[in-house]
Amino acid sequence: MTDVPAIAEELLKTLTDRADPDFAAGMQRYFPHEIRALGVGNTAVAEIATDYFRDRRDISAATRLLLAEAVLARAEYHEEVLLGFAVLHKVARTGFGDELLDRCEHWLQTYVSNWAQCDDMCLKLLYPFFLGHLELIPRTRRWVESTSPWARRAANVAVVKFVRRKVGRTVFELPPSHVFDNCVRLMHDHDVYVQKGCGWLLKVTAEVHPAEVAEFLRTWHTEMPRDTFRYAVEKMDPRMRRSLMALGQG
Repeated sequence: MTDVPAIAEELLKTLTDRADPDFAAGMQRYFPHEIRALGVGNTAVAEIATDYFRDRRDISAATRLLLAEAVLARAEYHEEVLLGFAVLHKVARTGFGDELLDRCEHWLQTYVSNWAQCDDMCLKLLYPFFLGHLELIPRTRRWVESTSPWARRAANVAVVKFVRRKVGRTVFELPPSHVFDNCVRLMHDHDVYVQKGCGWLLKVTAEVHPAEVAEFLRTWHTEMPRDTFRYAVEKMDPRMRRSLMALGQG
């Protein structure tokens, strides 16, 4: 029987052994508030998990999920949260059903405490998961009502790679209505990182549906935070961008 607590401690020790106080101090400039960091880069965190499981292919996805929970429950530093997610990266696409989505929602509400942890989960864990479970993407819409700002941000960030995405032999497109409904409900959010998540999703959507996004911005520009608006138009055709900026958000 796999000793999950012992593996969790081993992984956490490996992470701690790679701590770099100078790097940790430099990381602080990316965050508005001080974070507890070991000073281990994101790539190195992922490598620790990859290296551990390389010769342990007999450890099941279900056991990895228990291990992720054990790491997250012990996490005191920023990178330890990332390590909890990294344990699942390689099995996210095919190893789980909707139970992983439920756990991610719980983790967003319980363990995630900054934008970098939120985005790591969305782009490195939920992205491969959704590649194997496109039908579950709409369930993220309920996150806009979460009491956690990180779950609310994730409602948008978790789907940015699915605005238009080739998956196998088919092309998946996130309905523009999904994007616009999320952004209407979140653009007034008091958390700036939730607002930025709206801008990010609109910017990506504008590359696929420029006319629809332009019309959305014309309708809502008086209520939208300036930074969200500017982010949304960032990659638009220059002429359309100038036209929208002339609305007064520039």
